[in-house]
Amino acid sequence: MKHLKFVLLLAIAANFWECGDAKFGEKGEISPRRRRCYDGSLPKRLKKKERNLSLDGSGGEEIFSTNNTECSRLLEEIKCAHCSPHAQMLFHSPKLEKTPHREQDLPRLCHDYCQEFYYTCRGHIPELFQADVDEFCQYYGRMDGGLCFPDFHRKQLRRDSNYLLDEKIDVINRKHKHNCYCTQEILSGLRQPVGMVHCADGSQRLFILEKEGFVRILTHDMKLLKEPFLNIHKLVQSSSKGGDERGLLSLAFHPNYKKNGKLYVSYTTNQERWAIGPHDHILRVVEYTVSRKNPNQVDTRTTRVLMEVAELHRKHLGGQLLFGPDGLLHIFLGDGMITLDDMEEMDGLSDFTGSVLRVDVDTDWCSTPYSIPRNNPYFNSTNQPPEIFAHGLHDPGRCAVDKLRMDTNGSLLILCTDTVGKNTTTGRILQVIKGKDYENEPSMFDLGSNEGAVPVGGFIYRGCQSRRLYGSYVFGDKNGNFRILQRLSEDRLWQEKPLCLGTGSSCSSSLVGHILGFGEDELGEVYILASSKSTAIQSHSGKLYKLVDPKRLQVPKECRRPVEDPEMLSTTCSRECKNGHCTPTGKCCCSPGWEGPFCLRAKCEPACRNGGVCVEPNKCLCKEGFSGSQCEKGDRGTQGDGEKDSILEHIINMTSYLLDLTSYIV
Repeated sequence: MKHLKFVLLLAIAANFWECGDAKFGEKGEISPRRRRCYDGSLPKRLKKKERNLSLDGSGGEEIFSTNNTECSRLLEEIKCAHCSPHAQMLFHSPKLEKTPHREQDLPRLCHDYCQEFYYTCRGHIPELFQADVDEFCQYYGRMDGGLCFPDFHRKQLRRDSNYLLDEKIDVINRKHKHNCYCTQEILSGLRQPVGMVHCADGSQRLFILEKEGFVRILTHDMKLLKEPFLNIHKLVQSSSKGGDERGLLSLAFHPNYKKNGKLYVSYTTNQERWAIGPHDHILRVVEYTVSRKNPNQVDTRTTRVLMEVAELHRKHLGGQLLFGPDGLLHIFLGDGMITLDDMEEMDGLSDFTGSVLRVDVDTDWCSTPYSIPRNNPYFNSTNQPPEIFAHGLHDPGRCAVDKLRMDTNGSLLILCTDTVGKNTTTGRILQVIKGKDYENEPSMFDLGSNEGAVPVGGFIYRGCQSRRLYGSYVFGDKNGNFRILQRLSEDRLWQEKPLCLGTGSSCSSSLVGHILGFGEDELGEVYILASSKSTAIQSHSGKLYKLVDPKRLQVPKECRRPVEDPEMLSTTCSRECKNGHCTPTGKCCCSPGWEGPFCLRAKCEPACRNGGVCVEPNKCLCKEGFSGSQCEKGDRGTQGDGEKDSILEHIINMTSYLLDLTSYIV
């Protein structure tokens, strides 16, 4: 048996260098003769000295000279196990410190795989005949349920681990098995959650949007605060009927939120002038400011309306808000299923529908809440609104921007899921580019029809936990089918792959129900929002799941970041601007009736006359003997309208008059 170990060692070392040359084919697929390591990285190639030492005088090169055999395929898999993060646990006894030029022995083999390896390779390794299968697997096999090859990525070491553990996974195609992930249930009892975002202030709080008009806070230690961050359910028009998209739609925090406290919300309402029919409503985009006294609540008195878009129907609304690395606010609007006849009836009020809008909210203008970027494609156009960045969208199911990379033209890389028309669920993925008309422009990727399931967009993964998912666009559909788009380099095409999720017996929890949306935390990890029921907002059936890579620990040490306490809003404008609102840049814009620096001086229009003093907007305090709203009436001896609250001043004036008279007599 000792001689057998030595022969196997040399044979594996002789072929290990080939794993380091793993290359991809022209279409980005791994060549059948070359593979990546199980953690997604390319194996390291042995140094020339190490290869020579492994090959010297052993004849190992000839033992495995038949590269096209099934045995060579199994050996190639074993070679790549050396670069696994679990290599130290898979192999029997680490001896690299004593003999740094030698590779370790065979890993611990799963029992069924051990027998397969024995019967497949014994013809190519004659020394295997010196031991029968039972003796061989007794030494190399593992029967205690610990980590073993090749299923080490789905074995549990302890109950609270999230490594895959289930023989049912064996039926998954080997190609798909390498893409298996787990979903960890984070929170339950939500009322139809539609989105989750973070504010990038270091607090690592998660802000969960509920369709009815609430935004809830989940702290970094996974505690749901009782009081909502934002409560606008009295303004929001929503419905529990299937297919009705009305409600709270999106939330985006200003890139400089930590200092200016600005956030932007989109929702539907029927409280305004266009709310005539049962389905008529407005899609409204507003600005709020966080409370100066409580960083976990929004001051709803600070609302400013950015824009309103009239809608006639309940579907294809869009409404997502997104800030790019350029600091500009992108607004994604669906076509609202509006026809040409509808547009004529609405008299041009829906020119924004089916468009991507791009505006700059960092403006000092007090009269308008945003400015138009000069490089917008229709900045000087007379035919299109200057806010439009691209158009031709139908039913955008959430869009994502890559925070780290631009596209090949140096523009932001923005990907959106969408449908190809008004009355279809056939999906497509668009790369949003300035000035494009996606009514006629070809899609970046066509998804096809998936049994009536509407595509739901996710995020471009830039987290730390999963190296193999890094840079992938994660998305799905409402029926719970998950996909990813990957590309090996920026000059390659995107390739679609299924995202395999482990079952409840494979992972600590399993995701069931309808997919409502995706979320992203401050560290770039992806979350999934789901509901066991497609309707009934009051059912509290919504859940929040975290997408976890079972091939790494849930929170590896290198992925942890210090948590900062949320800070109170403390800018000069927020402290001093008492009778107005602050722009995102810190300018105090006065409310009607106030003026001066930080709006501390009341303004009367028209001004007070006859020496009257303005004490409140449009209210004068008149001197004795004058009355009226402007102190224009000279009724001596009669108390004016503006003097009702100035009895003390009247007494002071009379006292001064008597003193003057006494002085005169003396």
